[in-house]
Amino acid sequence: MALFTLSNACFRLRTLIVRDRAPQLNSEFRIEVRRRVLRPFTAAMASSSSKEAAENNPGLHTSVDEATNGYFLQQTMLRVKDPKISLDFYSRVLGMSLLKRLDFSELKFTLYFLGYEDTTSAPADPNDRTSWTFGRKATLELTHNWGTETDPDFKGYHNGNSEPRGFGHIGITVDDVYKACERFEGLGVEFAKRPHDGKIKGIAFIKDPDGYWIEIFDTKNIAKATADAAAV
Repeated sequence: MALFTLSNACFRLRTLIVRDRAPQLNSEFRIEVRRRVLRPFTAAMASSSSKEAAENNPGLHTSVDEATNGYFLQQTMLRVKDPKISLDFYSRVLGMSLLKRLDFSELKFTLYFLGYEDTTSAPADPNDRTSWTFGRKATLELTHNWGTETDPDFKGYHNGNSEPRGFGHIGITVDDVYKACERFEGLGVEFAKRPHDGKIKGIAFIKDPDGYWIEIFDTKNIAKATADAAAV
């Protein structure tokens, strides 16, 4: 079957105009254009659509409600047992910065917002810094309920990767997944999957101090890794 492209469609449209010598696109001519040019073009485009196209994903809306303009994913929250240990891991091992700390003394918990941001640009005023933090994209919110770090009866939090499964992981992009994992090995980080393990090569999963999984990947290997696994 011949490839049906927009240029083909435009050529056919010009042919119709010249052949019919139409001084203007009257209603009959517009109907003919839709029947002989636009409909075949639309059908051809649909048949070659990507997996992400709406027709391949029931329930997906591509006409975004204008009311959602300005929305973005701002945070993922994880509950942690000991903030001292967690802050060390996320800042020293993963290189994140503390964007904002909020203490709720009456409710006895603290929130730590971390991310890959230059905090030298953060406002000095505490309230302005809160607004600045909540305007950053893809931050990590660590929630510490006071006392869990010293409670001998506290058994920890469910990480979502054992039954009943739910939450899976967060993901971190690195420059080179193999070099990053060599460094993690040297730092004594626990692995759930090394980049050479399993069917999907070139990605890794490490665990944070509370056992939450963190996917590690780079943009050089991720496309091949997922394509190879999907072809198995």
